[in-house]
Amino acid sequence: MKIAVIGMGSMGPGMAARLARGGHEVRAFDLAPAAMERAEAMQPMIAQALEGLGIADEGGPMHFAAGLAEAVEGADLVIENVPEKVEVKAALYADLAPLMGPETVLATDTSGIPITTLQAHVAEPARFVGMHWSNPPHIVPMIEVIGGERTAPETVAFIRDLIRSLDLLPVVLKRDVPGFVENRVLYALLRECVDLVESGVIEAEDLDTCVNWGIGFKLSTIGPMRLLDMAGLDIYHSVASFLNKELCARKDVSSMVAEKTDKGQLGMKTGQGLFAYSEEELTSLPAQRGATLVALRKVLEGRG
Repeated sequence: MKIAVIGMGSMGPGMAARLARGGHEVRAFDLAPAAMERAEAMQPMIAQALEGLGIADEGGPMHFAAGLAEAVEGADLVIENVPEKVEVKAALYADLAPLMGPETVLATDTSGIPITTLQAHVAEPARFVGMHWSNPPHIVPMIEVIGGERTAPETVAFIRDLIRSLDLLPVVLKRDVPGFVENRVLYALLRECVDLVESGVIEAEDLDTCVNWGIGFKLSTIGPMRLLDMAGLDIYHSVASFLNKELCARKDVSSMVAEKTDKGQLGMKTGQGLFAYSEEELTSLPAQRGATLVALRKVLEGRG
């Protein structure tokens, strides 16, 4: 299959590499030359992670295209991975429309914009679908598949079957909702975590330790719904009856995050966020965390 991956931000390089390793002809493109250079430079690190996972290389070629038309020419599937703004995605869809064949499927890797919202800006909504990878995409095996109101069932099935053919785990949503499932759960967790730190209940470092070695440790092997059964629904009913009303329910963004964002303290991308990062850490942390995730996945799959 010929696949074009448009957008070489944090997700595109890993997506393209994983698809190529699965035997598909992949062409990658980004308007920003710096993003293309960074994506190419990341390939040895990504390949090392894939080799660590024991994922066989099926020999699919990966090419960094010189332009959008070259990337999309003859593609069976185009995956859009540009910034999370409707107007940016809509502009790309308009550019893609005359370049794609009549049977080409267009997928978006949006993290949470409803597929139905984006569908209003595509020429062929029946062949438009959400394909939400999780970061880092070459290591995390779960991919959400989301159809919009006008997505054809066969388009959803096409993406689901592609994911399965890569020995990855498709999760097909029954309904298109903002944030889908993974990010709705994640952002509910993050809202409570940020509130606990901001209100002075706990330090940020201790919060991470609590989650990593408490609920995070359990959730890596026992999903939330099965965790309810393990703990007992009567226990959940009892605790939730008084605790739910105490949980953070704010509708806006916390002032702690807003203030840091206004100051340009955006996290690792700027060297300062909720934590400060040295130049050495900015270089070493991605590879270290990738290696840890590879080892954890192998253990969870019974290969560790």
